[in-house]
Amino acid sequence: MPVTWFLLSLALGRSPIVLSLERLVGPQDATHCSPGLSCHLWDSDILCLPGDIVPAPGPVLAPTHLQTELVLRCRKETYCDLCVRVAVHLAVHGHWEEPEDEEKFGGAADSGVEEPRNASLQAQVVLSFQAYPTARCVLLEVQVPAALVQFGQSVGSVVYDCFEAALGSEVRIWSYTQPRYEKELNLTQQLPALPWLNVSADGDNVHLVLNVSEEQHFGLSLYWNQVQGPPKPRWHKNLTGPQIITLNHTDLVPCLCIQVWPLEPDSVRTNICPFREDPRAHQNLWRAARLRLLTLQSWLLDAPCSLPAEAALCWQAPGGDPCQPLVPPLSWENVTVDKVLEFPLLKVHPNLCVQVNSWEKLQLQECLWADSLGPLKDDVLLLETRGPQDNRSLCALEPSGCTSLPSKASTRAARLGEYLLQDLQSGQCLQLWDDDLGALWACPMDKYIHKRWALLWLACLLFAAALSLILLLKKDHAKGWLRLLKQDVRSGAAARGRAALLLYSADDSGFERLVGALASALCQLPLRVAVDLWSRREMSAQGPVAWFHAQRRQTLQEGGVVVLLFSPGAVALCSEWLQDGVSAPGAHGPHDAFRASLSCVLPDFLQGRAPGRYVGACFDRLLHPDSVPALFRTVPVFSLPSQLPDFLGALQQPRAPRPGRLQERAEQVSRALQPALDSYFHPPGTPAPGRGVGPGAGDGT
Repeated sequence: MPVTWFLLSLALGRSPIVLSLERLVGPQDATHCSPGLSCHLWDSDILCLPGDIVPAPGPVLAPTHLQTELVLRCRKETYCDLCVRVAVHLAVHGHWEEPEDEEKFGGAADSGVEEPRNASLQAQVVLSFQAYPTARCVLLEVQVPAALVQFGQSVGSVVYDCFEAALGSEVRIWSYTQPRYEKELNLTQQLPALPWLNVSADGDNVHLVLNVSEEQHFGLSLYWNQVQGPPKPRWHKNLTGPQIITLNHTDLVPCLCIQVWPLEPDSVRTNICPFREDPRAHQNLWRAARLRLLTLQSWLLDAPCSLPAEAALCWQAPGGDPCQPLVPPLSWENVTVDKVLEFPLLKVHPNLCVQVNSWEKLQLQECLWADSLGPLKDDVLLLETRGPQDNRSLCALEPSGCTSLPSKASTRAARLGEYLLQDLQSGQCLQLWDDDLGALWACPMDKYIHKRWALLWLACLLFAAALSLILLLKKDHAKGWLRLLKQDVRSGAAARGRAALLLYSADDSGFERLVGALASALCQLPLRVAVDLWSRREMSAQGPVAWFHAQRRQTLQEGGVVVLLFSPGAVALCSEWLQDGVSAPGAHGPHDAFRASLSCVLPDFLQGRAPGRYVGACFDRLLHPDSVPALFRTVPVFSLPSQLPDFLGALQQPRAPRPGRLQERAEQVSRALQPALDSYFHPPGTPAPGRGVGPGAGDGT
């Protein structure tokens, strides 16, 4: 792989040391040794298999020291390769075993001992060389005459010419005998780098400065270096002369490497990875990392580079309290990027989240099952611990710790401990995990909360009845009191949130996850969201048409709004209905509520009853609002997430919040929706459109 002398001179400089580098002519490897020794190089490389250490049968030759020297292997006068010459110094180790009983052997024993002591020593010495992406092993046969065999003394050295390596690369060399009698020697050396390739920072930008002559043609490639698997190319271009390549600091990750090579046949490619220790690169790596759910129980960590991490499950209760790690009883699991992992769960729950730590610091946390199972539930997690002789203990996980049941503490779980134990025994709790040491149970708390609210409402009604009797005695003030009571009732209704029915076409599983993320984000606002994705069991029992009619009637009776979420599949269905008045059965799945809803949605639009009761929406880059059929554009159609403030304002009418509060809620929904949008529009392993690195990103030449 020849490289021009011009590049070598740039890399090595024009000092007397460089000018004195020895030049080897020809491509053949060779070996030579110290005077008195004889050596031979095997014709081909061997497998790099050191094997186990075995006892020496007597005196043996062993490598004691490695020494390297840079030389040039030249095929032409101006085309040379940088080459590493390796010298292996050898010594005699071990000694002859003395006979235990000379009389047993007699005279024959004496002659048998003297013969090997006067014989020469032979050894097979292995040299192993690694310099990414090259790895080689060669075998040298060495023979030492008997006159030079002195125990513990050096007998000379054997020299190998030579291992080729690229400028700026790190080389590692090992040496051992075959069979191996001692631990192998090793040596690491950094070859000269390219001073004409520099990395400099300028504010938020990073500059790659290539200071070469104007007539020099070279290739430049940026790639993600992978510990396992081939590198992932990011950008490539052929350039001429001095260049300054500008990178945004957000594109830096520790495994981002630069490869440069002259545009010559079989040229050596030089690789450097200058951002391995850059703090900004490590921060960007974790910002780009994502947890991706594959099935209900399998997931993986998607990131540009490999990173040391471990993951565990945690329990996220609603209300903003920190997610509580479930360690113990579960344990931390080592995480490998892009490797599928599974937690030993029997069932999944929306409150179960995954925490990823690196160097004992929390770097990533996601509730993977919230999008598919709905928003967080007000359930209590019970931890069952099993001891010897069938001893069992239960505690309820709370922000203050794990409260034993039963307990006289003043926490919520302690007050409801008796009811929780009854639910557990009656099978009303969901078992999430089980093994010999314990189990995890999720017990619903909704019914107890509803009971408390029912008692509170009953007390309010009794108070209202008593107040009415008093007001009847004071007719002059009756109207004013009734007006205040009406305002209180309206305020209570506003606190519950406006009802919203979300209708969509199930184009594919990725779009369904995107819809689930939007519905979960809207639930964090004062909105009560209904979507078929969370009611599959009810829909299967009632049928899509009956389920939609019941949901639509309830939503509109409560003054709610129906959201039509348009996608390419939804537009096609609407166009089909508008043309034919009916659609062929069986074209979609049994749970397609959007298809079932068209029979009663269209009359509302045709008869002018839709404004104020319906709102349309679509996702940016998936569908333009102008693609929605004209009949459905009689109501506002918003593009998400770019028009989120207007969309949320339409959902919360007629009691819209203040503009500042509305903008804050829009940012909250946008943050919750962004990971699902990134996963849908930019599947892992493919570069995002418009986010290439360097000028002309994505246009490889």
